[in-house]
Amino acid sequence: MKKYIKPLVFFTLLVISSQTWANSGTSTVPEPFQGFDESSRLTISYTDLDSLFDAVVLDTGRSNRKKAAPPKSSTGTRMKFSINRATVNEGNRFFFEIFAENPENKKVLQQIRKRLEDLPTANPLEKFSRDEQLAYWINLYNVTIVDEIVKIYPERELEDLLVGKKSVLPQKILNVAGVPLSLNDIQFTILRENYDSNPLVIYGLYQGIIGGPNIRKNAYTGKYVYADLIDNAIEFINSNRGTESTSASTFRVSSFYQRNQPYFADFQPDLTAHLLAFLEGQQVAELKSAQKIKPDIDDWTTTDLYGSSRDLGGSFGTNNAALLSGVAGASSSRLTSKSTATTSYSPAVLNHLAELNKKREAEKTGTVTIEEIGTATDQQDDSDSG
Repeated sequence: MKKYIKPLVFFTLLVISSQTWANSGTSTVPEPFQGFDESSRLTISYTDLDSLFDAVVLDTGRSNRKKAAPPKSSTGTRMKFSINRATVNEGNRFFFEIFAENPENKKVLQQIRKRLEDLPTANPLEKFSRDEQLAYWINLYNVTIVDEIVKIYPERELEDLLVGKKSVLPQKILNVAGVPLSLNDIQFTILRENYDSNPLVIYGLYQGIIGGPNIRKNAYTGKYVYADLIDNAIEFINSNRGTESTSASTFRVSSFYQRNQPYFADFQPDLTAHLLAFLEGQQVAELKSAQKIKPDIDDWTTTDLYGSSRDLGGSFGTNNAALLSGVAGASSSRLTSKSTATTSYSPAVLNHLAELNKKREAEKTGTVTIEEIGTATDQQDDSDSG
């Protein structure tokens, strides 16, 4: 618990300061999304989204910064699949496999997306507090990007989807309260302006790739949104996909930060200060002594459960029912599985799943829970206000 005190204290102050309405000048945020009611006690229920994420997200625990073993060719073949050994076992996994060729499951996902998209039509967002609105926008963003990835899965390299000429992010694929919106509109207009470019926000926006922040096993809520964002920030920054020191002069970071440069007005010094609030271990001294930050760490591989291993070769089927039973907390009765009568998994697949599970089991001790982080934040708020 002690190692979380510094970032909690630092960002308690940051969260408090961000309560000042960001749109003091001319706002480019659409008018229906500018207002808020800080005295509101209204909350949004995400029971359906919680059920979905609990069923299909595997929490693999925090990174140990260990590189995976080199991939071995399967019996009977010399074929090997190239992987990023530094990051392949990092990040929570999303069971995209259960949606493949399964229209029933795709329909469940689309219905959840549509209900979130339609919510502000019946319940204007201005009736909710800023924290409640923040949770809403992050949840809408995440379920939308998941739905868009499902549409092209099993496509597994998502660079084109995210930053290519046909990227889905700038497309007006949503209509909220009569306003056509893109995911970029949510990320760089609504969230950036309404929350004063608070960099914590970006850690809630799932990208579907190993090289981005975690998808969580729960939907965000107004009560715990900042606690969950802090948790995601700590995990990402202290992972190989977030930061890495390779020389005395250069400190490497994820290209995710470059893509979110609007959240860091003076990029290098602002990002340095932000990282130091969360960074742990020897990387702290290495970042302080570095002359420059280089945002070139990438892993565009989708965070599916076993896809990165299935291309290694070997015999295995598509028994999604068997895999689903192995995902912690699989409980959504609305999700169905298509299974084959006989299925075997290649040694590469089994080893990959075993490594993920081993790391997750090791993380069951010494992990700060969401409630503990939330409690610490509440206590700090009380002492400041007192």
